[in-house]
Amino acid sequence: MTSVRTGGAAVGGPVEPGAAAAVALRPLGGEEVELSGGFWGQRQLLNREVTIPHGIAMLEERGNIENLRAAAGQAKGEYHEPKFMDSDVYKVLEAVAWERRRGREPDQERFFSTTAGLLAAAQMPDGYLNSYFQVAEPEGRFRDPAMGHELYCAGHLMQAAVAEARSVPKVGGPLERGLLGPVAGRLARCVATAMRDRPGFVPGHPEVEMALVEMYRLSGTRRWLGLAKQLVGRRGRGRLEWGSFGPDYFQDDIELEKAQEVRGHAVRALYLLCGATDLYMETGRKELLASCLAQWDDMVAAKTYLTGGVGARHEGEAFGAAFELPAEGAYCETCAAVASIMWNWRMLLATGEARFAELLERTLYNGFLAGWGLDGRSFFYVNPLRSRGGAGRQPWYRCACCPPNVMRLVASLQHYVATRTAEGLQLHQLMACSFRLALAGGSLAGRVETAYPYEGELRVVLDDAPPAPTDLALRVPSWAKDVQARANGRPVPAEPAADGYLHVRRQWQPGDELALSFGLSVRVTRADPRIEDATGCVAFERGPLVYCFEQPGPAAPSLEGVAVPTQPGDVAERHGQVGPEPTVELVCRARRWGTGPSGQRWPYYETQPWLGTGPDGFEVVAIPYYTWANRGPSQMRAWVPEVAG
Repeated sequence: MTSVRTGGAAVGGPVEPGAAAAVALRPLGGEEVELSGGFWGQRQLLNREVTIPHGIAMLEERGNIENLRAAAGQAKGEYHEPKFMDSDVYKVLEAVAWERRRGREPDQERFFSTTAGLLAAAQMPDGYLNSYFQVAEPEGRFRDPAMGHELYCAGHLMQAAVAEARSVPKVGGPLERGLLGPVAGRLARCVATAMRDRPGFVPGHPEVEMALVEMYRLSGTRRWLGLAKQLVGRRGRGRLEWGSFGPDYFQDDIELEKAQEVRGHAVRALYLLCGATDLYMETGRKELLASCLAQWDDMVAAKTYLTGGVGARHEGEAFGAAFELPAEGAYCETCAAVASIMWNWRMLLATGEARFAELLERTLYNGFLAGWGLDGRSFFYVNPLRSRGGAGRQPWYRCACCPPNVMRLVASLQHYVATRTAEGLQLHQLMACSFRLALAGGSLAGRVETAYPYEGELRVVLDDAPPAPTDLALRVPSWAKDVQARANGRPVPAEPAADGYLHVRRQWQPGDELALSFGLSVRVTRADPRIEDATGCVAFERGPLVYCFEQPGPAAPSLEGVAVPTQPGDVAERHGQVGPEPTVELVCRARRWGTGPSGQRWPYYETQPWLGTGPDGFEVVAIPYYTWANRGPSQMRAWVPEVAG
């Protein structure tokens, strides 16, 4: 695939708090950090060369583009459902826009410009744009707040326009920049007018709130910030219902500023919290942050899986009750993992607290990455922690919200790596990258070299440094053991500060190095006994990776009835390979539940059941959770019964 590098400076990322925002940290701009090889740099390349082209082809094949042609009067025929098909187009456009940071790819640019022209042709004179309501239900505009998804789709178009504006040289006004800006601006004005005329309208699927805040940040137009505040403020009056889903499913049961628990549809909840956190940053309204912190605490304490996945229930794609975290029945939608990453990044910017960066990492490597196949063109919508063999990856879905979400997150991932303060640089995600930022008196530039997540070593090599003491801060994972740090080969104190970061402040020179190392020993993890599916079970972790046991083929031993030992020395590491992916495998000798000593087949006992297969057992292999089902549908389980005694 050929690419053409363009001149000019890229500007900004998905979240760019305003100059007066209430933030502890500020993200690095589009020219200031770039993934360079390594685990995630390779995945950005896969996304660019395989996943985004695949997505563009699927938008044509599944009718998304045809819907827009029909809205523009360029085609006739039945509308291809579901209602929110336009949003998938906008997410792919956003991914292409972020990809421009690494050079323009001709085929993707043709798709971008052609689709932008199609959107302009489909847009109505008053600015309205939604192919479903223009083609299939022209009398239904803004009449179905619960499930119409009009503002959800509009928000995704706005985010694509923001991505285009921040990924190209600055030319003209903020909304006039590029091809999508004028379309998004007209649609935003249409939405503002509609909301003025419908004071009781509450969008059933949040998304537009954070998009409007970003439109404000880009343009300086306070109208967009005011509209976002208005939409968030309308919630909590119990207006939204649909079928068996009540107001709590839509986060409409209590005013956001008073909410203490995360609830309802997981993606809706987290997108709303993204918008609320953005609003806090731009308004300084402490009640918003207090609610966000309370809901985050509720989510982490009792409603998050070991993988970082969220959403326990298939019915309603929703959070469950506290500790309702079934393994086989887990929903853990890939979109919910994306939403969690987006929210944790905003909470990190607002507070500067490492706990948000750590949950972001856990979700990124496990709950999110499992949803994206190693081939780049297959996906999971749902990410359980146990499978009996029926789950298989799909090239696309009828409700295809997840694959384009993968594309736009990976294309913009460099923006989630590091931040800045007046004192220096903070590295939150341990990824191979290069960075350059202007500080008082000069610039700080360098690169991060690491083979993380499979190795626990990282080197920061400086190419430039300001002539004044500067702080380099590296997040030290809370699970890290035997942490050591060296500056130019000399040991420095490696104990992280209370904020979870190793801070080294000194007057750096070009060529200086800061090295961090820590052990990646296998961790045996047990769950709170209130998580019923994990009672009596263990899971294995190594570094940021959660592991699972997989039956790689029908000839391999079944995982049914397997129990594993957990004493020191029982689990060994070895190099492995899952498809194209080199990994570290975990190997142990398992035993299997059998019938009782008397031969009874009744599966209930007065004493502990008997374990068969002899004292030596048989070999089972655990692989990183993100790699499972890449060799075809398979049995899998992350939580496995523990051999007692």
